[in-house]
Amino acid sequence: MFTSPFAPEPTFHHGQTPRTAIVLCNLGTPDAPTPAALRRYLAEFLGDHRVVEIPRLIWMAILHGIILLVRPAKSAKKYASIWTAQGSPLKVWTQRQAQALQEKFNAKGQDVIVIYAMRYGNPSIASQLDALKAQGVQRILVLPAYPQYSGTTTASVFDAVYHWGLKTRHLPEFRFINHYHDDAGYIDALAQSIQSHWQTHGQAQQLVMSFHGVPERTLHLGDPYHCECYKTARLLAEKLQLRKDQYRVTFQSRFGKAKWLEPYTEPTLIELAQQGTASVDLVCPGFTSDCLETLEEIALEAKAAFLGHGGQKFHYIGCLNDNPQWIDALHGVCQTHMGGWTAPSSQDLATSRQEALARGASR
Repeated sequence: MFTSPFAPEPTFHHGQTPRTAIVLCNLGTPDAPTPAALRRYLAEFLGDHRVVEIPRLIWMAILHGIILLVRPAKSAKKYASIWTAQGSPLKVWTQRQAQALQEKFNAKGQDVIVIYAMRYGNPSIASQLDALKAQGVQRILVLPAYPQYSGTTTASVFDAVYHWGLKTRHLPEFRFINHYHDDAGYIDALAQSIQSHWQTHGQAQQLVMSFHGVPERTLHLGDPYHCECYKTARLLAEKLQLRKDQYRVTFQSRFGKAKWLEPYTEPTLIELAQQGTASVDLVCPGFTSDCLETLEEIALEAKAAFLGHGGQKFHYIGCLNDNPQWIDALHGVCQTHMGGWTAPSSQDLATSRQEALARGASR
């Protein structure tokens, strides 16, 4: 007896109006700050061949034989230190970003559905794509929450979409955003956030831009992440009118014994403190939502390292989160990639007519 490899799908009606959706995809988070929840989350995260490129049989033995027996309890304590009443900060902020972006499209009169998904954990990319398909969505823009492209992050999101597609008979039309590390709106939003902090707290002697690290070998194998991080940093420094001696670019969150992209964040902060730098502002441009890596690793651990080695003042400048200027930038990025999918709103048409009349009157 023949068994179809495809799951049952919603009834498709020929001639139905295509619907458009955006899926904002972030890395993910455990469901709770407990060892059991961390074990499930880390098994999925560290079991991804995009994240750890060690031969699978060897790595699975290490992962399940050593790491998942020890690390969940340690990680649970760190998550507990930053957990909120609403849950994981990363999930809270990603959800708010999706809601704000939805409101932006609504205000523009554009019929676009915006939802969020997590590469690891819940809600999964597959479950959210199922939900969109049930609503009759036929056009989907995949928007990773990572401005800088990396095979370890962006490509893994795309993998999850492709895997879902293997079990889907009638595939929607997909578009994928690879990166927006040099988008003017993104850079402006970062600069505005930093300048706002300086207006309140004053400007530190050094601005440290800390990006998430990846193994150095990924750079030599052709991953553009390192270069895109440095371009973001250069454009941001130019926007802030900083001299080269006023800022540093570093990489954080090293895992394992292999060499990762350098310079490392915490050793750099210690070096600055020992050299007499009294004050540091630190921003994480590659993270668009505050999470464990920013709130615990930077705002707590990195701060303690800098102050413990002679530094006097350390300020962590939070992620863009649901900053209105950042939501405007995201909307612009999406608009660029949805060309032909959505009709101009009545507001945009009215503006275009007014501009045309103005040009005619000036001739």
